[in-house]
Amino acid sequence: MRVTISSAAAGGREETVTVRMSECSDGPQIQALITAWTTAVFGRVNAIQLLEKANLAVTVADESDDVVAHASFSDHPVGELVDQADWETFLRRHFSAHQCSPFNTLFLHLFVAQTELATACMNEIISAVFHAISELDYIVLVSPHVTDLESPLADVFEPLERLSDDGPPCLALICSRQNHWPRLQIRVARVEDHDDLMAVAKDETNIPCIMKRPFFLCELMEAQNQNLHTAVCQIDDVAVGFMCVSADIDLKMILDVFDLTDLDGLFQNTGRDRPANDDDTAEESHGGPGEEQKPAPASQQELDLCIVTVPSLTPEFPLLQNFFKVPSPPTSPLDQEVYVLHRHRLSSVVVREAVPADRAAVSALLTDQSQSQPLLQDLDHFCQSHCDAEAIPLQAFVVQVDHQVVGVVIIRDEQEVEYIRGHYNVENFIYFSHHGYQEHARIVHFVLRGAFCHLGQQLFKEVLRLGHRSCLYYRMYPPHHHSNQNYCLHHPDIILRCSVPIRPRCQIVYPLEELGINAPSRRIMELQAPFALSLITRKLTMEPKVGINARLVVVGASDTGLSFLEVLCFCSHLRFNNLVLISTHGLPGDHSHEDVSFLSTSHAYSSRDLYQIPLHSCVGVVKGKMVAINKESKYVLVSSGEKVPYDHLILCTGLQYRVPHVSRADVEQLWPQSVPFNLFNLNDLHDCLDARHWLCTNFVDAEDSAIIYGNSLDVYTTVESLLGLGIRGSRIHLVLPPPDPGASRCFPDPAVEKAVSVALEKAMVRVHRNRILVRLDDDPVTSASFTIDDDDSETLRLTCGVFINLSNKGVDYDTFRSIRESFLVFDGRLVIDSTFHTNCNAIWAAGPLTKFSRRYHMDMWSHACFNSKEVGQDLATAALQLFDPTLEPPDESSSKTHHLVPLYRNAKIQGGKLPGGHHYLHFTKPTAADGTGAAVKPLQGRGIVTGSAETGDYFSLHLDDHELVETLSCLSLQAIPVHNYLSLYGRHQQLLGQLLRRYQEGLVHDLHSFFRQSCCLAVFHDRFSDFEQELQQIVSTDLQDEDLGQQTSDVLHPRTRSSVRSSAVRYLRYNANLLPMFALPGQLDSTDSSAAEWILSTKTVTVTLRQLHQSQQSFSSKWETMEEVEEEEVKGVSVGVKSFRSYFGSFC
Repeated sequence: MRVTISSAAAGGREETVTVRMSECSDGPQIQALITAWTTAVFGRVNAIQLLEKANLAVTVADESDDVVAHASFSDHPVGELVDQADWETFLRRHFSAHQCSPFNTLFLHLFVAQTELATACMNEIISAVFHAISELDYIVLVSPHVTDLESPLADVFEPLERLSDDGPPCLALICSRQNHWPRLQIRVARVEDHDDLMAVAKDETNIPCIMKRPFFLCELMEAQNQNLHTAVCQIDDVAVGFMCVSADIDLKMILDVFDLTDLDGLFQNTGRDRPANDDDTAEESHGGPGEEQKPAPASQQELDLCIVTVPSLTPEFPLLQNFFKVPSPPTSPLDQEVYVLHRHRLSSVVVREAVPADRAAVSALLTDQSQSQPLLQDLDHFCQSHCDAEAIPLQAFVVQVDHQVVGVVIIRDEQEVEYIRGHYNVENFIYFSHHGYQEHARIVHFVLRGAFCHLGQQLFKEVLRLGHRSCLYYRMYPPHHHSNQNYCLHHPDIILRCSVPIRPRCQIVYPLEELGINAPSRRIMELQAPFALSLITRKLTMEPKVGINARLVVVGASDTGLSFLEVLCFCSHLRFNNLVLISTHGLPGDHSHEDVSFLSTSHAYSSRDLYQIPLHSCVGVVKGKMVAINKESKYVLVSSGEKVPYDHLILCTGLQYRVPHVSRADVEQLWPQSVPFNLFNLNDLHDCLDARHWLCTNFVDAEDSAIIYGNSLDVYTTVESLLGLGIRGSRIHLVLPPPDPGASRCFPDPAVEKAVSVALEKAMVRVHRNRILVRLDDDPVTSASFTIDDDDSETLRLTCGVFINLSNKGVDYDTFRSIRESFLVFDGRLVIDSTFHTNCNAIWAAGPLTKFSRRYHMDMWSHACFNSKEVGQDLATAALQLFDPTLEPPDESSSKTHHLVPLYRNAKIQGGKLPGGHHYLHFTKPTAADGTGAAVKPLQGRGIVTGSAETGDYFSLHLDDHELVETLSCLSLQAIPVHNYLSLYGRHQQLLGQLLRRYQEGLVHDLHSFFRQSCCLAVFHDRFSDFEQELQQIVSTDLQDEDLGQQTSDVLHPRTRSSVRSSAVRYLRYNANLLPMFALPGQLDSTDSSAAEWILSTKTVTVTLRQLHQSQQSFSSKWETMEEVEEEEVKGVSVGVKSFRSYFGSFC
């Protein structure tokens, strides 16, 4: 919020400032503003510690974003004057503060400001706080440091009247909302208010009923009766907001669509079936500048519920923060969202520690005994010993409304803090060093009646205060996991609304035998069941999320679609209420057993990865295939017959193996209803599970042959799967059709291809090359005929008991029919522009399903050329421009990039288990589909190859012109540390311990062993990229310096060298929990120092960073036609550096 304030200095100059939420980066400037008077009032203050623990922190910054004032507020008094859980009793005993409660009071913990702007800034901060928090009525300053107040605190706060003299000496003052931001006055609307209300409505152009009918509001006000009431809110007798409520609603329609069981179906048990609600029409609720908590007229004393219905595309305005949003089913035919407010929202709320007498009331909250049993057991344990059955401390709290228990929360000590820190990016939200281990807790049980779901943030704020906690964790295990049986979580979506999702971290694969005692702690390395994690902190209880009700429907659980959903699920400040995934078999993570997959993998998502993303909690899943798109009515027809409405449709179906085209025959005439039961098209894990089950039941013990038809990597992984089932190689026919023109080779590395051929021959698998399918006999398939290049003179006929098709990969038939009949442009693939849009603005598409429009003249590039996960992330970034209010709208210069297609940098990855038991991994940079991209140069001078494919230890690296790792091929009889090797992509060989020089000197004989050395583990760390960007910034800054830029030697300037060393030490120190094998200053006598010396080597760092800087410049010039896109990439780098500094700022 930008405001203009006046200085108190002579002349009274005016200055434009911004009042905003504080950031951790403000800490040093806030600390610099602390004076002796500040310490006299608030005591000694650590600004970073205060920002970390405060419920609310507000900063005033000037136009240069320099801090000129700051205030921090918490839910308990300053210092150790009174226990934070007992301040209410203390305050009411010694002072006249009976009106203060934990729900309407905050305590000032710090105020600092530049002297001449202090008074103006204090007034702006206080007004902003009251404006932002509608429940807040009082700000109190209670401090054990008794001193005389000076302006501006003396101008804002008034002394509290002391009731007793036996209390400890302290400073006690209060600031009331009424003096700074009074609540709006509510009264019955009158016709005379019409002109004032129309002035408000002029800005609300999305209210057609008012704009098209100028006297519509007058008609409503004149039509008031027992079932229709209108009200206005006013300031100084001027109406500034309007509301109309009606009891005449179609209750049956709402009950048919929405699940309202938690609200007793909107009926009261009073002996007669009558509706117990008001209906608040959505358009009349706009226009008020404040949030009034009494939306229903006081005259409606017999009614308990108020309903607000709003269109799905309407932004969630502040009034709705007080309502409970009723979840919408994915197939809801209504384009309205329903919000409900219970009369008890206006009643007194108390959160207190549970007592044994609460057991009966808690038991009544749940009717499902299987869910209530673990909750009641832990409640009994708490009342008896304050510990659970495993002797872990427990705390239990109940929520009371009008003396009736409506909710319960049970938490326990988080015993696995180090595991969470090592496996989840929790440090993106907290500074770990400022939170004691005893301040972390896990939510075990949570039950809250649906009518009071809006109390979530206040409830958790009280739990943190009463429990003396600073962090609450919520774990979401997979649906089938046994841990769910020990938790009772009713309305877990309430927890998600109050928490932020925590991204999982990529884990280093450690060579534990080589590391020995230098391996990370067992608490970190212990393999646990995967779970998605959410975090609640004190400051998050004052930061409501922005609700997005737009219906985003994703078709296809491909890597692109899952990546898109992942980005939206991890938006910490947004809450997407209507994310829907249409997938044939649901979420891929619902079907575990990765070892049964017959297909190769892109290593984008494993089952464990998917379980660590809150997809089950944030995404509604509709099982089935898309069979039609209705653009006019905006819905998708699913094979099950359901209609899924959308506001934005995202097509990410990818490409599938289809029933093969048979020469001189129509596929639909062959099998009009379904394919034969022994013909398998393997496209996902579900298909593989079905095939495995059928093979084990009907084929393994038989003597029939199996035909595998195709020419992709999948055919070789499928052969290995069949061999693994115990099927003899002599029963397997591998038929390889000719490769498609311009297609890349299945195995880019000839050594790998030769090793696979040898393994097939050794297993006695019969391989038939360059054969084209011309006939499939009967249903079921008993034989197949193949020719060479459609030459019927040489026909190969093979009998079979099963036919596995891995050919004819393209757009699914149902998907193609849906695209064609909805008149979307299809040119071999679905045509999109550079912003992912089809020819319909409401329909987006991405991934291998798509191609760019011909107007770009870039037919050789498509999404299929790139990493699908990266494409999905970019798709989500484009979609967030429509919904994220914190993003600035794109400037005019960005429109210049619309004629350019986006190019991506991440590697294309393939992997799987090949015949002979070989584990295979290959990645390379994106290349054009038709081979026009830059060809991979021979491995002469730039190639690093060790081992042999025949012996199962083959490893090949290829470097580009700038000595960055560009291509990797790995074939091993041992399991491959996939994450470690994927981290090598784009790394400079100097950062890999001067790998190229050592290899040329004959010092590297086995790359597998080389990368198991402890000195390489820092490169595999998930935060190494941030560290690398920090070093690049240090060197690039010094190269631009006139004095330092004149150097030509490989020795860094002492100042630069010191900065590099300090940055490296901070990186190792901050990540010592995962990198304990590295030496730090003072540990050289007890820890192997070779790794630290490798990182801090002056020559290595000098050459590496300078070459990286030069390669970055060369890359930009190489793509000079993509100049604007490169500018966006540079912005991304700067964001990464800023993120790095947020990690290490406290250590600088």
